[in-house]
This record gives sequence, structure tokens and C-alpha cells, in this order.
Amino acid sequence: MTIIRQRKKVLAFIGISAVFFLIIFGCAGGKTKRNGPESQATTPKDKGPSPLYYDFGDVLIPNELKVNKKASFVYKTSGFSAGVLVLSGKIGISSLVAFFENNMQKDNWRIISSFKSPRTVMLFQKESRWCMINITEKDFRTLVEVWVAPTINEAEAGLLK
Repeated sequence: MTIIRQRKKVLAFIGISAVFFLIIFGCAGGKTKRNGPESQATTPKDKGPSPLYYDFGDVLIPNELKVNKKASFVYKTSGFSAGVLVLSGKIGISSLVAFFENNMQKDNWRIISSFKSPRTVMLFQKESRWCMINITEKDFRTLVEVWVAPTINEAEAGLLK
């Protein structure tokens, strides 16, 4: 009979503890909302990590991609940058294509063409620059190359003038 009483005491203790925690933590989560501008400004809308501009100030990169500094090369002068940025991460090709199609347009890039296969290539143009984005899937990650190059005027084309 004593074993039964001990079990009842343990179950009662667990039940009372559970009710106590529900009351304490349940009340903490039920904060009242204020409609003033303060409450809207202090309430963060966390949608996850936001995309970043790396070396090219007008090519937005998803935050899931990390830069491979050893494989990248960027040439910068005042007001101009060109080169290749190599990135990788665990993100699907279709979501990357949609991301670049939407965000490149927002940065005034115009899509010229795209090839979608196991290797996806997207070609964009601006007034004086080209951008090629090459997306390939590797073993358990996706590799992205962002190439940015200046447009060459015909009068300046070629090594010999």
C-alpha cells in the first residue's frame, strides 16, 4: 500500500508543477498589445536572415550563401567593381533562380537570357555592365558564381586600335 501512496504523491507533485509552469509561462506569453507607434517600432518582424550586398553594390545575395574568398576575385576602383564572386550553400536552384530574377530587376538589371538545366546560367545587363550568374548543384550544396564585367564600347574594343 505504501508504494501506491508514493506513486500518488509523485503524480500529484508532477501535476501541480505542470499547472504552476503553465500559469507562470502562459501568462508571460500573453502580453497585451498597444496600438501606439512605440509598439510597432519595437516589435521585430523576424523573417530570417536578410540578403546582403557583397563586393558588387547592386547584386543582392541570399544570406544562405557564403563567400569562398579563395575562389573569388573582385577588382575595385572608385565607383566601379568587376570580377567573380564564388559562393556556396544549402539552397535549392529553383529558389535561387526566383530570388535573382526578382531582386536583380529591383536593382535595375534587365534579364537578357537564361538557361535552365542541371547547370543554370542567367545573363543580366545594365547601362554599362553585364552580370552572369552560374548556378550548379554539387554533392550536398549549391555553387553560385556571380560574374560582373563592364560593357566594352566598340571604339575601345580589342587590344590594337
